[in-house]
Amino acid sequence: MKFNSKLIIKTTLVAVLLLVMHGVTFAQEEESETEPLVISGSVDTYYKYDFAKTDGNIGTSFAGDHNSFSLGMINLIASQSIGKVSFVGDVAFGPRNANSIPTGDNVGIQNLFVSYAFSDKFSIDAGYMGTFVGYEIISPTGNFNYSTSYLFTNGPFQNAGLKLNYAFSDAVSVMGGVFNDWNVYTDTDDELDFGAQLAITPSDDFSVYINYATSKIDDGDVIDITGGYTAGDLYIGFNAASRSDFYTGVALYPQYSFSDDSGLGLRFEYFANDEATGSDTSATAITLTGNFKSGSLTFIPELRLDSASDDVFTDSDGAPAGSATQFLLAAVYSF
Repeated sequence: MKFNSKLIIKTTLVAVLLLVMHGVTFAQEEESETEPLVISGSVDTYYKYDFAKTDGNIGTSFAGDHNSFSLGMINLIASQSIGKVSFVGDVAFGPRNANSIPTGDNVGIQNLFVSYAFSDKFSIDAGYMGTFVGYEIISPTGNFNYSTSYLFTNGPFQNAGLKLNYAFSDAVSVMGGVFNDWNVYTDTDDELDFGAQLAITPSDDFSVYINYATSKIDDGDVIDITGGYTAGDLYIGFNAASRSDFYTGVALYPQYSFSDDSGLGLRFEYFANDEATGSDTSATAITLTGNFKSGSLTFIPELRLDSASDDVFTDSDGAPAGSATQFLLAAVYSF
């Protein structure tokens, strides 16, 4: 899909300028309440054993080392709200943040944006933001599984730009925005991407997010649906996505909580490359993951079995293989 980027930019900036002027006028009449600066984040590490004794045998984004006690990352997040204005600064150190803005060896920015709330229903965000597309995120504290899905690896990680958020009610909200291309914070041409989201949360137990994002570099627009349903101690998450001329995939995330401190979950994923990529390989991945907490520390044992329609993996003799198996044990501390 093609967009007149110059017209979108001009229209958006004029609208935003008018809204900001309107909001500032009213904000001057209100007393700003300064919230304390909040520092949060996480630290994670893992050990993984690949049964083919091969690094990176299963091609996901993180945790590729074999038979090694390895680093994830340390994630430091600063945030604050002053009246209608807020900001988030999120920097990470370590190999797990490799897809963030690189500022040095294994150092990257995951989020850096400011927000302004015109009202309880309407707000604007501008800067470099974690993507709104997909189910999983970079930080291990936001995922039940420690390894990531093929859908995560093939989607955007961050979107730099400007987005408007409006809540029609507690159950329905929309987002629309213009962005640089995926995972870059500087764009050198005059064509921006477009993104939108419809969020439907009819209850605390059920949510659905319908996402759409363009990508001007390779014209690979993506339609993505995520959500989850809770029934007592059982939770079922889901993700389905299709990127034109690139891939199609679905994933289910059933999880059962034995207590507030322990749970067991599965991730079932099917992922298929589009023939337009030059490969029609498909893969199925089953990941069994446990979460066991002790205070702020979570231990994550995980067993993953992947199989593919072609020999894209390696066996213990170094020969091509149609399947791969790995076990890992991760520790994630959040603060």
